[in-house]
Amino acid sequence: MFNRLLSSLAAIALTATTALAGVNESNFWKAEVDAGNLPPAAERVPSDPLVVDLKAKGRTIGKQGGTLRTLVTRSKDIRQMVVYGYARLAGYDETYEIKPDILAAIDIEDSRKFTLRLRPGHKWSDGHPFTSEDFRYWWEDVANNPALSPSGPQDFLRVEGELPTVTFPDETTVIYEWSKPNPLFLQALAEARPPFIYRPAHFLKPFHEKYADMASLEALLEEKRVRSWAALHNKSDNMYKFDNPALPTLQPWILATKDGKSRFLFVRNPYYHRIDTQGTQLPYIDIVEMNVVSGGLVAAKANAGEVDLQARGLDFKDVAILKKGEKTGGYRTLLWGQGNASQIAIYPNLNYNDEGWRNTLRDVRFRRALSLAIDRRIINKALYFGLGKEGAMTMLPESPFHKPENLAAWSAYDVAQANALLDDMGLTERDAEGIRLLPDGRPVWVVIETAGERQEVENALQIITDNWRDIGVKLIMRPLERDILRNRVYAGETMMAVWFGWDNGLAQPYTSPTYAVPQQQEFFAWPKWGQYYQTRGEAGEPIDMEAPKRLMDLAEDWRTATDDAGRTAAWQEIVDIHADQVYGIGILAGGRQPVVVNNAVKNVPLKAIWAWSPGAHFGVHRPDEYWLDR
Repeated sequence: MFNRLLSSLAAIALTATTALAGVNESNFWKAEVDAGNLPPAAERVPSDPLVVDLKAKGRTIGKQGGTLRTLVTRSKDIRQMVVYGYARLAGYDETYEIKPDILAAIDIEDSRKFTLRLRPGHKWSDGHPFTSEDFRYWWEDVANNPALSPSGPQDFLRVEGELPTVTFPDETTVIYEWSKPNPLFLQALAEARPPFIYRPAHFLKPFHEKYADMASLEALLEEKRVRSWAALHNKSDNMYKFDNPALPTLQPWILATKDGKSRFLFVRNPYYHRIDTQGTQLPYIDIVEMNVVSGGLVAAKANAGEVDLQARGLDFKDVAILKKGEKTGGYRTLLWGQGNASQIAIYPNLNYNDEGWRNTLRDVRFRRALSLAIDRRIINKALYFGLGKEGAMTMLPESPFHKPENLAAWSAYDVAQANALLDDMGLTERDAEGIRLLPDGRPVWVVIETAGERQEVENALQIITDNWRDIGVKLIMRPLERDILRNRVYAGETMMAVWFGWDNGLAQPYTSPTYAVPQQQEFFAWPKWGQYYQTRGEAGEPIDMEAPKRLMDLAEDWRTATDDAGRTAAWQEIVDIHADQVYGIGILAGGRQPVVVNNAVKNVPLKAIWAWSPGAHFGVHRPDEYWLDR
C-alpha cells in the first residue's frame, strides 16, 4: 500500500499532542479507509508528528487535492522526487539551519556522540513500523556486509579511519558514537542525496541470505534472472533511484507507476509524518505527474502552460520566452537566486605543468591584476540585465561567512592598479602588439578553457578579452567537452579554466570546508594538491605554498572543533584567505534561476534560492506545503 537542533523530545511531543486532537482524513484515501483497507489518518501519522506552522512561515493553510505537473528530461530523473520531497532524518530549514525532520530530536555531545530519537508510531509507506531495527539492519547487515558493501560504510562515517560504535537501546533510539568529533555526520544526513543510514528491514530481509528461506530465495533468483542474492538485494534496495514502486519509503509521495517510460505518477504517502496546525496531513497535493521530454522542449512546454512547477531544464536565457507566455499560459515566472558562489569563475591552475607560467600564475599580484581588469558591470548589464551581484568569489549573504569587503576584494574595475601590479612583477617588456612578455620572453597569452556548455561564459570571455587587452594580456578561449576539460585540468595541462564558483556559497558552521581547501582535485585552482590528499600521496603533488598549507591547517581545526565557535573561526579565515589570494576570479554572484509556477499553485516562495547543496533544489522550500487552488 501505497544548538540549532531540537534537543527536547518533550517539547515536540507537547506540540504534536495538541494537534492530534483532530487529524483530517484526505479525500484521496477515504475510500480505502471506508473499505477497511487503510486505518484512519489519526492512526497513520506518528503519535508526535512534525507540526508545520505555515502562518509563522508566511504561508497559508492549504487544502488537500489535485495533480501537479512537472517535467524531466530523462526517465532516471524520477529520483528528483526524493530530492524535491526532502524528507530527511535532519534537514535544512529556510534559513539553512539543520533541524530534525523524520527524527523527533537529535542529542549531540561534543560532535562525537549523536543520539537519534525516532518518532513513536512512525510508519513506512506500506504501514509497517519505522523503528531502530531499520537502522540496525542497514548497519549490521548492509553497510558492514562485504557482499552488499565491498568497501564498507561510507567515508562520512569514518574519523581518521575509525568507524563509530552504533547501538540501539530501544525501538526509538539509535546512537552513533566516535572517540573524536565527526562534524561531517550531521551535514551528510541533510544532503540532497542523503546516505540513507536505514532501510525497510521488513521488505529487504526476504532478499538477504541471513534471513531468507533459501529455497524461496533461490526460486526468486531464478524468476528475476539474477545470479546472486546480493545482486537481487541491491537491485531491490534503490531508495534514491526511487524506481521500485514496491519499496517502502518515508518521502511525501510514493511511486505509483510500474515500468513507466515517459509518464510517471506519484501519489501521497498515507503515512507521512508531517501535518499542519489544523491537523491536515501533508503533502497537500495528491498526485505529482512527471513527464519525460526532450531537454529542448522544456521551455516551450512551460511557455504553453503545460507545467505547474518547473525549474529544472530552464536557464536564464529562457526568461524572455517564459515571460511572453505568462498571460496565455496562466503562470508566473519567478527569478530565484542561485546557491553557487559565482555564476562565472576563472581558475588559474597553480599546478600548471609549464614552470615559467606556473610561477607567474602563483604570483598573487598576477591573479589580482587579472581580476581588477574585468569590467563586471558591463558583463552584468549585457548578460544578466543587471540582476547579478558584481564582485569576487566569496560566500553569499545567506552564509554567516559573507563579508561585503570580501565581495569587493580585488574586483573593482581599476585598469591603472592592475597595470601597476603587473609592472611591479617586472612584466614591463611588451611586444609589437603591446602584449606584455614573461621573463623568458614569451608573450602573456592566457589560454582559458571552457566546457562549451553555457553561452554566457563565452559572451563574458569576449568582454574580458577586450578588458585584458588594456593591461597587455591576450586572452585566448578554447571550448572543450566537459570531460576533456576536467581531465586536462587534473593532469595540469590547462593554464586556466572557467566553471561556476563554489557550488555551495551558503556554507554554515557545520558545512565541511573540503571544497574550499586543497583536498579535492575538482577545485580547478589546485587539482594536483587535491589528488595528493585524496590518494594519500600516491598521485599528485604535495602543497608547496604557504597560504594553501594554512588552508589545510584550518580544515583540520574545523574537523577537530567541538563547537560552532571553533568551526566558525576556521571557516571565516578560509573564506578571507580566498578573498585575499584570488584562487578563483569570480565575475558576479546572485545569478537567477527561472521558476515557472502555475497561478493555481500556492505557497511557492516569490524569492528563494535554487541550490543542489544545501537545499535539494525545491526540497528546502518544502513542496509538500504547496497546494492547488483549482
